Amino acid sequence: MSNRPALPDGLVAVVKHDCPTCQLVAPVLTALGDQHDDVTVYSQDDPTFPADAPWVVDDTNLEVSWHHAIETVPTLLRVVEGVETDRIVGWSADQWRSFVGDPTLAERAMADGMTDFSPGCGSLSVDPSLADELLARFGGTGLRSRRVEFAELEDEAEAMFDRGWTDGLPVVAPTEARVARMLDGTTRSPDDVVAIVPPNLAECTVEKVAVNAVMAGCKPEYLPTVLTALEAVCSDDFNMHGVLATTMGVGPIFVVNGPIRHRIEMNSGVNVFGQGNRANSSIGRAVQLVVKNVGGGEPGGIDRATHGSPSKLGFCFAEDEEGSAWEPLSVERGFAPGVDTVTAYCGEGPHIVIDQASRTPESLTRLLAQSLLTANGPRMFMGVDAMLVVSPEHMSRFAAAGWSKQRLRDELDQYLTVDADTVLRGAGGIEEGLPEAFAGHRVPKFNPVGGLHIVHAGGPAGLWSAIIGGWVTGEKGSIAVTREITP
Repeated sequence: MSNRPALPDGLVAVVKHDCPTCQLVAPVLTALGDQHDDVTVYSQDDPTFPADAPWVVDDTNLEVSWHHAIETVPTLLRVVEGVETDRIVGWSADQWRSFVGDPTLAERAMADGMTDFSPGCGSLSVDPSLADELLARFGGTGLRSRRVEFAELEDEAEAMFDRGWTDGLPVVAPTEARVARMLDGTTRSPDDVVAIVPPNLAECTVEKVAVNAVMAGCKPEYLPTVLTALEAVCSDDFNMHGVLATTMGVGPIFVVNGPIRHRIEMNSGVNVFGQGNRANSSIGRAVQLVVKNVGGGEPGGIDRATHGSPSKLGFCFAEDEEGSAWEPLSVERGFAPGVDTVTAYCGEGPHIVIDQASRTPESLTRLLAQSLLTANGPRMFMGVDAMLVVSPEHMSRFAAAGWSKQRLRDELDQYLTVDADTVLRGAGGIEEGLPEAFAGHRVPKFNPVGGLHIVHAGGPAGLWSAIIGGWVTGEKGSIAVTREITP
C-alpha cells in the first residue's frame, strides 16, 4: 500500500513490554542497540522498552506492526534497501545467533540465564479486540459508499430506524471496518455490479451488498451466498418487481445445497424454519434489505402485500441432503452433486401437514396430496407453484419402501389432477374457480413443468411435513431460479 511506513535498513525487532519472551530477549536487544548503528526496535506498548534509547521507536499506535503483518512478538526482521529479506519469530538461541551474526553476544545472553527457546506472544496488531479499529485506521479500504455521521448523543439503532434503513428490527451499524471485513468473505471486487435491483432498477455493487449484509447480521463467510441469492431474485425469471408489487403475501425463499451448508453452519434440522441459526436468519434478511435500501422496495410503497408473510423479512434454510433418500433439490434442477447452490423460490409462510397414522407411503401420499390441493386455495389450479418439505419421519416411510422422488411425484400427480367441472366457477355454490372453458377437462393443480418442488428438511421427531404455497407461476409470475455459489 502507498501509505505503508518504510522500515529502516538493518536489523529490525518488534516487541511489547507485556510479553515474557520479549522480556527475556530485552538484554540481547539492548546490547545490539547500544553496539550497532543499524538496529531499530519498535515497541508496541511502551516506548521505553527494552530501553529508553534512540533506537527504540514508539509503535503504540501499531501502524508499523499492522502494515508489516507482525503476528508474534518478538519478531526479528532483516531489511535491505527498504525491503524485508528475512524474519524469525519468538526466541531461539541458535536462530538468533545465526540471524544476528554475533555468537558472542548470544552466548553472553545465555550466560545470564535465558532459555534456549521461547515461542513468544501474540502481537497487539492481531488482537481481535483491536481488529476493527486497526482495519479502519490503516486498511485503506477504498469504500465508495456515502458516509453518514451521527450526532454524538444519537443512538445508532434508533438513528438507522429513523432514516428508514431497517426492516423494522434493529440492524448492525455498517461501519467502514465491518464492511471491509465483510468484503473479505468474497474474491469479487467491491466495485463489481452484482445486479440491477428492482423496483428502481438501481445498480448494486458487491460493496453495497456487503453494507446490507453487515446490517442483517451476516458473517463474511455468508457473503457469497447472499450475492448469489441476490443475483437469482434479480433475474427476469424470478421477477422480483412483480413479487414486490403483488398483493399476495409472498417473498423470496432460499434453499441452500452443497457442502457450503456445513461450512457456514446452516440449519437443516430441528426448527429449520425458525429462529436460532445465524446463517439461516441473516442471509435472506440481507437480500431483502438490499431490495429495500438499494432497490427502493418499500412496504406500503411498491410493496402492496395485503398481509405479507415471514418470507418478506428473510426466509432461508438448508436442505438435509445427508438424511435424505433422494437427490437434493439442486441435483434435480441440473447441478452436479456436491456443487454449492442457492435456489430462490417465491412463496408464502409454511403450513404444517399432520399425518401421525400413515405407515405406508401410499397412505401418506394421499394425505399429502389432499393438503397440496388446498395450497393457495382449493380453487386455484395450474397457476401456482408449491414446495413440499418432507420431514425425516415422513421420509422414512418412502425410504423404507424404496420410493424415489420421481415415484412420489408420479403418485402425487394422480391425485393432484382433478376433473375441472368440480372446481369451475359456481360449482358447489362457490363463485371462485376455473373459467367455463375448462369444462369437461382434467386439470393439474400445479404447473406440470417444475411446479412442485420437493425438499427434505426438519428435526428427527415429528410426523408432520410442511407446504409452502407459491405465487403465480410461469412468465406472468415467478419461476424458481437456482444459481451456483461462487467465492
